[in-house]
Amino acid sequence: MFSLKQPKVLAQTLMGHPLTFTRTAAKITSVHSVTSIKTAPGRINHSVEARTERRVLLERPGLFAIKRGMIRWFYPDGTATAATVLEIDSCEVLGVKTAAKDGYDAVLIGTIDKLKNNKYERHMKLFNDAGVSPKHKIGEFRVLDAENLVEKGTELTADYFAVGQKVDVQGITKGKGFAGVMKRWGFSGGRATHGVSKAHRTPGAMGGNQNPGRVLPGKKMPGRMGTDNQTTFNLEVLFTNKQAGVLIVKGNVPGPKKGIVKVRDALKIYGDRLARINMMKKQQQQQQ
Repeated sequence: MFSLKQPKVLAQTLMGHPLTFTRTAAKITSVHSVTSIKTAPGRINHSVEARTERRVLLERPGLFAIKRGMIRWFYPDGTATAATVLEIDSCEVLGVKTAAKDGYDAVLIGTIDKLKNNKYERHMKLFNDAGVSPKHKIGEFRVLDAENLVEKGTELTADYFAVGQKVDVQGITKGKGFAGVMKRWGFSGGRATHGVSKAHRTPGAMGGNQNPGRVLPGKKMPGRMGTDNQTTFNLEVLFTNKQAGVLIVKGNVPGPKKGIVKVRDALKIYGDRLARINMMKKQQQQQQ
């Protein structure tokens, strides 16, 4: 390429101005001389921390209870409703999990004293560190942040919940064994007469002839019924008694009698997300 520069020695005159032509080569910078810039790795959306921010969590943990059966509850005006009696038996905090170590904040809780036949030595160390007796049932309850963690050895009683508030009860439903489609899924079944023979309770045709020519995945078919993890939401607390360890909630809860259930604050009413809280904090800081 050619560039026009002011001459040191007069070469020629063009339009009354002295000019000179100087040939220069194109300068290409070496790729090895450019400092490499390393960008920070992107955040994985399915990581434990990201899932924790998106998840709806409660400010405080729940507790374990034993289902004792159902009763008829009368209101002061004389109206009655079905209610379930739950027993709180030595429900104590065994430990905590923190976001710095485990990726999320949670509280370990045990219930029902078990003084013999403990299988795992690590559980005995957990009980000794918390200063509580060995427990029959151990589980964890996730909380919103580390400020809501409960100290080890703290006992949670029936008055942990207030009368009138809403709670969620989670348990394993009763096992029904192997059941057909009429009992398991509510199919109407075949006709009683008019040519129907030995096919009164069968599901009927399901595969098709040529299209689709197969049974599609997810088809409702006979199988084992019950023993599912189920949650009943927004049950009203009718009565609490700390000394007797009795908690009565309105309506029915999943599971058989003597079954262990989880009781927590109503997630749809009192729950919140860390992502929304952090966004609100940033907006307040920007406004200030």
